Amino acid sequence: MKSERVNRREFVRETAVVATGVAAGVAGLAAPNAQAAADPMVDTAKILNYNPNMEYRRQGKTGLMVSAVCLGGHSRSNDQERYEIVSRCLDAGINYIDACWDNEVKRDAKALKGRRDRMYLALSHGAKEVRNESYRTSKKLMESLDELLKDSAQAYTDLWRITCMEPGGRHTFDTACEIVDALQKAKQQGKARFVGFSTHDRRWIKFMIEYFPQVDVVCFPFTTMSKAAPKDSLFDALKKRDMGAFGIKPFAAGSLFTGNPEEDYKRARLAIRYILLSNTVIPIPGMNSVAEVDNVAKAVMERRELDLKEKAEIQTVNGQMWAKLSNHYQWLRDWEYV
Repeated sequence: MKSERVNRREFVRETAVVATGVAAGVAGLAAPNAQAAADPMVDTAKILNYNPNMEYRRQGKTGLMVSAVCLGGHSRSNDQERYEIVSRCLDAGINYIDACWDNEVKRDAKALKGRRDRMYLALSHGAKEVRNESYRTSKKLMESLDELLKDSAQAYTDLWRITCMEPGGRHTFDTACEIVDALQKAKQQGKARFVGFSTHDRRWIKFMIEYFPQVDVVCFPFTTMSKAAPKDSLFDALKKRDMGAFGIKPFAAGSLFTGNPEEDYKRARLAIRYILLSNTVIPIPGMNSVAEVDNVAKAVMERRELDLKEKAEIQTVNGQMWAKLSNHYQWLRDWEYV
């Protein structure tokens, strides 16, 4: 195992070689499955926590068949409520949790105790990764990962996805190299099965996808307003590199909702159906109750295509959603085109 630090020139050269190999290999890959149960070529016995009422999608070159809707880490629930939410997710066939802060990771690891083998757990130590300028070296990032694995009593993570800069500026090229160096070390050392990153900056995602094919998965915002850009879309870059994609903030940080439970459940299902139409992005909504889990599972089972009335509803909802968007989340407007 090669453990020495590579210099910037060596890193770029090594990346170029890998990129060539990946590009050649991707050309022969089939498009991701829209629904595992409907494809006789998919061995459902190999799908983690399989439920015939749930849809599963291949997450790029990870090869993982992930439930079409997953469980996000942000939640207002206490430990007991979270245990019940995770239990209902398992019942529904959901097989992936994304937790991006240390308290979320420790809480979800606790909720999974005794059944960790039924759920993929992705993690990030958001406060001690590259948004914090003290954690912009490979060494410090590895220390952060080691700390989080120890504190959450995990021997490894299924996906380490480093939380990166939000809008307002991109990381430097040197920081990008440090990020990818840490991600590669984590895989080499068996601490992460797969690796990726999340950011709210579309431009920086495009750069990372194109320069660093070592990345397996990316996480970025995707709401009912989001759609593929007519030119130079991230979707094209993701498919070229065969990278998996998760959509964060599917409910636009809660601005999708009205406060009326019946209407809000309807809107949540409409949003999930809309996002799944992308055939690229898997939404990871935060869920605060068992009823919310049931609702998103119901959305997966509902008719996928939107009729004219539902498309009109989406437009109405979008107008109301943006009008309610708090100042803290105005950056979501930058994600109309992906």
